[in-house]
Amino acid sequence: MNTLDAKRVLETALICSPQPLAVRDLRVLFNDELGADTVKTLLRELQEEWTQRGVELVQVATGWRFQSRPQMREYLDRLHPEKPPRYTRATLETLAIIAYRQPVTRGDIEDIRGVTVNSLIIKQLEDRGWVESIGHREAPGRPALFATTRQFLDDLGLESLDQLPVLEHPSQAVAALQAVAPEAGQAELAIEGDTAGPDEATSSSSDPA
Repeated sequence: MNTLDAKRVLETALICSPQPLAVRDLRVLFNDELGADTVKTLLRELQEEWTQRGVELVQVATGWRFQSRPQMREYLDRLHPEKPPRYTRATLETLAIIAYRQPVTRGDIEDIRGVTVNSLIIKQLEDRGWVESIGHREAPGRPALFATTRQFLDDLGLESLDQLPVLEHPSQAVAALQAVAPEAGQAELAIEGDTAGPDEATSSSSDPA
């Protein structure tokens, strides 16, 4: 198979796939006759060929996918005017702490925020697929340790945690997550006001990371 045909196969598979595809999955398209380095080279060439279009080929945590460019978002939103989920400041602060300080326990989050963490906040993040328990700390009560997931990275259009924005100050963590969210074309991290839940009534000014 020549290079042009191979790229056409890759392009078709990626466009038709609802999920990112890893290089090992893409090699299956060619019965593993193409090496991983060759597939990666073809993907980079495809990336270059799509640079002038409204859709881009990107590498995220779980593989490669096509997605709309951020500047296309305002137009695409007109097709689907319904708003995606929006999260409270308490939820975003909790997510930011986990993202930048992981792994952390619920107690760690409460120490940083200065308020009790509503258990529904953790559950909401777990249900969204952004946070998971990865074990337990060897301490009294063996509290669960929370970390972000590969789904979190995929939804924010990131390949690894190293691509999270560098913070000049810990208090910028929430804004940093909001800044990268549009890159995914999926996630919506806008704050739904600053109103706190019953046990979030007095949000602390403590740094979230």
